[in-house]
Amino acid sequence: MGFLVGAGVGYVLGAKAGRQRYDQIMRVYRKVADHPAVQGAAGVARAKVGEALGSKADTKG
Repeated sequence: MGFLVGAGVGYVLGAKAGRQRYDQIMRVYRKVADHPAVQGAAGVARAKVGEALGSKADTKG
């Protein structure tokens, strides 16, 4: 989902600035998204969301 948001933002900004700028924005986005620290933080966030959703499901049933 984050990739789609980043791609959408990159597309809109790139469309206004031209193809070169779009490519530059997407290169930076991919570099940041592929960074190990960002990947780790995303994993922690996914785990927290999973725990929160799991505990809500437990209380409803």
